[in-house]
Order: sequence, then C-alpha cells, then structure tokens
Amino acid sequence: MAKVLDRSTSQRFTSRWGLILSAMGVAVGTGNIWRFPRIAAQSGGDEGAGAFLIAWLCFLFLWSIPLIIAEYASGRKYRSGVVGVFIKGLGKKFAWMGSFVAIVPLAITFFYTVVVGWCIYYFVYMLFNPLPSNFESAMHIWESYQGSVWPMLTHLIAVLFGALAIWKGITSIEKVNKVLIPSLLVIVILSVIRAVTLPGAGEGLAYLFKPEWSQLGEPRIWLDALTQNAWDTGAGWGLFLTYAAYMKKEHGAVGNAFMTGIGNNTVSILSGIMIFGTVFAVLKHEMGMTSPEVLDIMKTSGPASTGLTFIWMPQLFDKMFGGGLLSIFFFLGLTFAGFSSLIAQLELPTRVLVDTGLKRNRAIVVIVILVFLFGIPSARNLNLLSNQDFVWGVALMISGALISFLVIRQGTQKVRIEINETARDRKIGKWWVYVITYFIPIAAVVLLIWWLSQSFVPGEWYNPFATFSFMSCIFQWSLVLIVLIIFNKRIARLFV
Repeated sequence: MAKVLDRSTSQRFTSRWGLILSAMGVAVGTGNIWRFPRIAAQSGGDEGAGAFLIAWLCFLFLWSIPLIIAEYASGRKYRSGVVGVFIKGLGKKFAWMGSFVAIVPLAITFFYTVVVGWCIYYFVYMLFNPLPSNFESAMHIWESYQGSVWPMLTHLIAVLFGALAIWKGITSIEKVNKVLIPSLLVIVILSVIRAVTLPGAGEGLAYLFKPEWSQLGEPRIWLDALTQNAWDTGAGWGLFLTYAAYMKKEHGAVGNAFMTGIGNNTVSILSGIMIFGTVFAVLKHEMGMTSPEVLDIMKTSGPASTGLTFIWMPQLFDKMFGGGLLSIFFFLGLTFAGFSSLIAQLELPTRVLVDTGLKRNRAIVVIVILVFLFGIPSARNLNLLSNQDFVWGVALMISGALISFLVIRQGTQKVRIEINETARDRKIGKWWVYVITYFIPIAAVVLLIWWLSQSFVPGEWYNPFATFSFMSCIFQWSLVLIVLIIFNKRIARLFV
C-alpha cells in the first residue's frame, strides 16, 4: 500500500448534536421538497403512488443507510477527503475512482446552486409582492425571471453564501447548521399542518399512500426509487465521508447513519404530504379538476419540476387563507434546505483540494470560481439543467457501487469489526456485510443494465445532446472517466 501524506485536520465536531444536524443538512435539501413530490407523482399509477413509496423505503435500508455507515466508517478512519480516502484504502492506482466519486456531487453542485438561486429569488419576491392569482400571472413571474440576468445573479449569490458558510471549516459549518436545520424543520411542520387542514387535502394524501401493487413488477419503479433515495439521503455522494473526517472517535457510525437516513426520509414524507395535500385541495376541491388532470400538472409542469414548485405553488397559496404568509415560509424553508445541502457539496471538493496541500481559503476560491462558471449554462438553459439532473442523478448508482467496492477490497467483515469497536455505538449485524458485498453492487449493475436497455429509443438513444438519451449519460460519464484514468498517476502524486 502506498504511503500517503497525512494532511488530516485537527478540527472536530464539538458535539454529537452538531454532527447530527450537519449530517441532516447533507441529507435534507431541495431533493426532499423540490424533487421528491415530483418523482412520486411521475412514478405513481392511476390509483396511487404507494408502490413507489414501498420501493423507496426498501432502498433506505438496503442502499442508503448501509452506504452512509460505510462512508462514516471510512472517513473517520482515514481522516481525508474522498480522493484521499480511496488512495489510503485501496492504493494509488485507484485515485481515478475516488476522483469520479468526488466529481459526481460536484457536477450536481453546478446546477444545484442554480436551483438554490431560484429559491432565494422567490423568497424575496414573496416578501414584497402579491401572490399570482392565475396561471398567466404565475408564468409571467417565472418567465420574467428566467429571461433576465437574475438567474445568473442568484446563482452567484448562492455560491458566495455557501462559501461563506464553510470559510472557517467545520466550526462554521456546524454553527450554520445548528440554525438552519431546526428552523427548516419548524417551517416544514407548520406548512404540513396548514396543508392537511385544507378541504380536500385528504384525497391527495390517499393518492400518495395508496399502492398499486402491479407497479412493483416494473423495474422503472425500483430505478426511480433508488435514485430518489440516493438524492434524498445523500448516500453514495461522498458527502458523509467528507464530514466523517471531522468526527470524534467516540461518534458512532451506525447510530448516526440510522438517525440521518430515517430523519431525512421523514422530511421527504412530510414534504410529499404538504405538496400532494395542497395541490389536490386547490386544483381538485376548489377548481374542480379531475384526479388525472391534477396528476398531469404535477408530472409535466415544466423541466426540472419548475412548474410544480415555482409556478403552481404560488397560485395555490393565493387560494387559501393565510397563503401569503405560508408562501414566504415555504420558500424560506426551501432556501434553507438548499443551503444546508449546498454547504456539504462545497465542502467536499474544498476538502479534496486541501488534501493536495492547497490552503483552505485558496481552495474555496477555486471551487467558487469553478462552480459559478460551470453553473452558467444551467442558469441560462432549463433543458440543460434537466439533462444534468438526469445524467448525474443516475451516476449516483455508480458512485454508491464504488464506495461499496472501497469497503469490499478492505474486507467487509474486517470493516464491520472495526465499526463495532466504538463503545457507545450500536452494533452492526452481519446483514450489513451481505448488503455491501452483494446487494449494492448487484443492484447497481442490474438496474443500470435494465435502464440502458430501456433507453434505446429509435432516433434518440444515440444522440449525446438529447436531454434524456442513453448516449448523453454514456458520453459524459466516459469523458470524465477517460480523463481521470489517463491522469491517474498525476492525480495520485498530488496526495502523496
């Protein structure tokens, strides 16, 4: 095994509570509030979306929590960023693998900051302007914003505020999350209480939880459930691995992983209840639409679900008592959720650069410039943003499989024994060994092969520039992997 220079930091989370809130910040983001309801609606059948929820819940315990445990254990052991952990755990020849795991969330960050910028804009807009009363006025707000320079400016604001939050390292990250996460949870709970008390909200909740059992035989449901759970929890991104470098020795991997995963998915369910309850209450109960018409709006309202969140939700708030105040809370919560995840997404590449010997303040400046510049195309083109969401969202399966490979090569049973040595932590059973060693790699391969086989749409699959094509993913993944493999030795030398 290659000897790797130890540039691990002396900083640590001051308390388990600070660690948990920061970990919740990784997991709880716009993926819960902005993405989860849309995916649930798109994956639902004629009778309900319960089948998707069942598959999604299965992957919480068969994918997300096992991978979060693996990330916590590896980061705490090697005290490095993602690339450094792979080099220390597997050797210099696997530097390309750690680099790919680091690039996947970085690529997501390029467009994620754009979405956080939308949230900032709408929060400020709701503070000083009346709610739109119809579709035309709501579209005017959205199109005026998208047709201006504001998406670029709010994208920049999001990047700069995120950089400010991580400037002093884990101490500032911990302090920010101690404010963001409790505030976000209060906002979500208040919004849910208001949503479920709306007349007709029960129909939306009935649809959300009612299973259409035949759907469980469709591979697409399981693919959507896996990718959404990875989006929800942050499992396989390398974000928990990064934060784990700052864990104290007595902070357990198992208990924290379960708390993080279950707490995060609870927020997703609450967000689903809020959105489905509100949409059905207003569109069906007040406006007289049929259930298929309501679902069509939830599924197809613009690229990247811009319609549901930024066009329809303000209209819905306009039609309920206290909607103006609730809309402010909603977009404030969405902004908080975006920032809590963005902080971790900026810390990950920053820590990678720090591991190469670059000073922290310079590393942050490099990442800020990189994220801003590469985010400009998504800020200007919604179809490109949707493509990036699609390509790198699916890539999370590859990233998760590579993290399981990191553990497998070290000996999964050996790693389990090391995890169980933490005195105050829960003990992890042999089931974790089987899930990491067999289920996650096999599930990733099977679902990817199935997805690829379904992507051969005549006239589209071979076009690398089509928004949702097979070749778009292959082209972008291959380009990154080829570059990383070619420069593997050079990358490895930066960390040794």
